Formats: sequence, structure tokens, C-alpha cells
Amino acid sequence: MAKKTSENPEPDHIPASVNPHLRKRKRRSHSLDYYLEGIKQGDRVILSQAITLVESTKSGDRQLAAQIVEGCLAASGNSFRLGITGVPGVGKSTFIEAFGAHLLNAGHKVAVLAVDPSSQLSRGSILGDKTRMGQLSVHPDVFIRPSPAGGSLGGVASKTRELILLCEAAGYDFILVETVGVGQSEVAVYNLTDFFLLLLLPGAGDELQGIKRGVVEMADLIAVNKADEDRKLPAQQARAAYQRALHLFPPKASQWTAKAVTCSAIQGDGLPDILREIEAFREQTAENGFFTRNRQEQAVHWFEQQLQSSIVEAFFAENGRQDRLEAIKEALRAGTISPQAAVASLFT
Repeated sequence: MAKKTSENPEPDHIPASVNPHLRKRKRRSHSLDYYLEGIKQGDRVILSQAITLVESTKSGDRQLAAQIVEGCLAASGNSFRLGITGVPGVGKSTFIEAFGAHLLNAGHKVAVLAVDPSSQLSRGSILGDKTRMGQLSVHPDVFIRPSPAGGSLGGVASKTRELILLCEAAGYDFILVETVGVGQSEVAVYNLTDFFLLLLLPGAGDELQGIKRGVVEMADLIAVNKADEDRKLPAQQARAAYQRALHLFPPKASQWTAKAVTCSAIQGDGLPDILREIEAFREQTAENGFFTRNRQEQAVHWFEQQLQSSIVEAFFAENGRQDRLEAIKEALRAGTISPQAAVASLFT
């Protein structure tokens, strides 16, 4: 068996049928120092183990997970956080692989936090990003972590912010956060990242009307992807339409003027332009103070989100409320109680 190294990490979940001894060893508990030292040394295996612990829903893991996050806090914050969204089929994974390679060539160390959709029926997750980003995933300066969205708001895993902090502490200076591109995912990733990139397809027309105003308004840059040889003209036409649409929105708090560009992830065209825009944004917002203020407000935002979640969890943990919940739902289905009365009954 090949020696386990940070360049050759073992998978986080090893089926017992493959090697029960490995599975037993992987589930062995480790000390706080083990995780903190490994993360700060950039060990991808230990980083992956720590993330698994942070994502765990087991009550016994929470205290250590919280200590790991706190221990990494002082070493975090030194990256650029790029949010990437777009409708299914726009080529987000292909774009991330191509843009990630471009970032590597520019001297960056890249982490990709890709949130996979979860089935609402089976609660299963595809978790296929490491296969869709085959070349990028094997690079020693890249860490890719797919996480199931589950039922969390907006298709962004509930622990994504903590994962960002851990990746930063491990030395990754460019964090890409990919969303499933549905529901409220755009709002959630907007509140996690420094720069919001919206990927769109060639062919404006009806497509422009179908894009939510709020998503376009949040975008710091629109990139019309798949501007390949036979689609360059419609891509340019779409870019012009989106650029006109951007002029209709009020000025951003960052004082940044959003633009629309074209790119081809397959051919690599336009990627240097996108990186230049990101670097210009970073320089401008660092000078006017928005970059720091935005990070500060995001920390407060995620505190409020965590507070709400904790309050709800504590509420149902008291007085047997969780045990009463199914009976209340059955009464609602039967029409014997109103939703308002059902909520009131939980407070008695």
C-alpha cells in the first residue's frame, strides 16, 4: 500500500468492506494539538479529518470541533474568498478546474469548497467534484472538499464558513466556494465571500429576463462562459446585454463597478481578464476600507445565523418538545389544529 502523505490523502469515509482495520483507525480520536499542528503544517489528510469532525452532527464531536475552529482563528483570514454561482449546465466545475489551474500558475494555493446537491428523497449526495475536477484534484497545492448541502439554507452547507477558516489556517490563500445555483444559495455564498462571480451562458434574450434581479445586482462580475469558437458571437451579444443591465442598478457599497466579460473554460480564453478584475477589486476595496468592513459584517451575520440555529435546537431539546413534534404534525395533516395553535402548543 502506498504511504499515506498529504499529497496522497486517504478518503474520509472508508467502507468496512474495503478494509475494516483502516476504518477503525480512521475513527480513532485525536488530540486538539494533533489537529491544530497538522492543519497549520498544511497536511491535507489532517485538514480533511478536521473538516469531517466539524461537519459531524454527533454531540460528542462538537466540543473538539469548536476548539479546532477557535484554534485556527488567529491563522485564518489571509485568503481571498471567491463565490461562484450559475445555473446548472453553465459549466461551473469546468470553469473552476480551468481557473484553478490559472491561479496555481499565478502562485496561489487553492482550496475548492464545492457544495453538492442532496436528494430530498434519499438525502444522498452526488459528491462528484473530485472526479469532475480530475486534474486539479491531484495537484499538491489544491484541496477540494465536496460537502452535501442537505437541508441547509440555500444549498450552502451549514459549516462552510468554518471550513473556510480551516483552509485558510492550512495556508490556502485563494478559496473558491461553488454553490448548486438554486434557491437562496446566491445570498448565502454572497455572505461568505469577498467577490461574487456569476457565470451565465451565451444567448441573452429571454434568458436575461429569467435571471433574478437580486442575483445580477449582487454580482461583482458576470462571465459569459462557453464562448467557444462557434459561440463567440452570441457570447459577445449576451455580454453586451448583461453590461447594459448592470448599468441599471444603484452603486455598490464597495464603490466597485461591476462588469460583464466572456470566457471559455475549455479553451482558457478570458481567464486572465477575470483574475485581473478580481485583483483590481481587491486593491480598490482594500484602499477604501470596504474589504475589512465587509469581512467584519459577515462575521456578525454568521454569528446571528448560528445563534438562531442554536436557539431552535435548544428550544426543541427542552420539555420533550421534539417528542411532541410528530404528533403535532399529524394533527396538522388531519386538520384538527391550526398552524398558529400548533406553534402555541409548543410553548405550553
